Amino acid sequence: MRTLFVMDPLDVIDVNGDSTYMLMRECTDRGWTVAMCTPDDLYANNGVGHARVTPVPTTATAPFFHPEPAVDEELGAYDIIWMRKDPPFDMSYIFATYLLDMAPDTTLVVNHPLGLKQFNEKLWAMAFADIHPPTLLTNNTKRLKAFVNEASGKCVLKPWDGNGGRGIVVTQKGDRNLGSVIDLLTAAGKDAVIAQHYLPAIAQGDKRILLFDGEPVGAVMRVPGADDHRGNMHVGATVERTELNAADRHIVAVLGPHLKKHGLLFVGIDVIGDKLTEINITSPTGIQEINRLDGVCLEADLIDRATAALAALRENR
Repeated sequence: MRTLFVMDPLDVIDVNGDSTYMLMRECTDRGWTVAMCTPDDLYANNGVGHARVTPVPTTATAPFFHPEPAVDEELGAYDIIWMRKDPPFDMSYIFATYLLDMAPDTTLVVNHPLGLKQFNEKLWAMAFADIHPPTLLTNNTKRLKAFVNEASGKCVLKPWDGNGGRGIVVTQKGDRNLGSVIDLLTAAGKDAVIAQHYLPAIAQGDKRILLFDGEPVGAVMRVPGADDHRGNMHVGATVERTELNAADRHIVAVLGPHLKKHGLLFVGIDVIGDKLTEINITSPTGIQEINRLDGVCLEADLIDRATAALAALRENR
């Protein structure tokens, strides 16, 4: 098997927490050819997708990545291509999905480029109103102020295209900084912002649930620090072992068929209390944390599922 990872540069990868690193290791351990490239290395020639790729066997010991001389290859030279570029989901990211669309139908792309283009991580969750907190998306500053002032409690404001907790603000009616915060987040009404009812259950944690081919395989609770509302690990949140409850299983049951339908093999959803807040499809993480807490090997499970999906893809051609 030959597998290609479209990802961030190797020198920014934190091997202590990165899920892509674990997948690369697993593929190397299986004796597969492992290569990487960045989105900038993708190109098309006469309608055929290509990339300037770097073969990179990956190991559990330093220096971890063992890059070899780069070569140019067609995307069809690979059995599985993993789109693992971290957000932001900007035009460069979208352009990369167009090029990945040029991979032949004998190559499995995870996650499917069409699904990546069609569904925004924060906005798609809004389509499931019964399991999603009351939410407004707009660049209209007056509408945003009214939403906050009419809420019975606190509200969260955040960029629609943010990641890693960037730009998240908790506010409420009577906050004299509200107008200024909205002006800053919207760039004075130019950029859309998400306003959402605050979920007090965040005090107990933001639950990340990983789904492989629409099925839950593990979860981790990210508990905010005492001085921050955000459940993001790089801003001080800690991780704790957790299990799925009835509300989680209901959310998974609602989402699972949609994920399978659109070729979204590796997904991480975020749940606070009994509400879905995000559907992470671009470059979900959490494999290492769940492995450590639950004593499992999720990367092996995911590679097995990708291999099965590839076999089904080729059988149904």
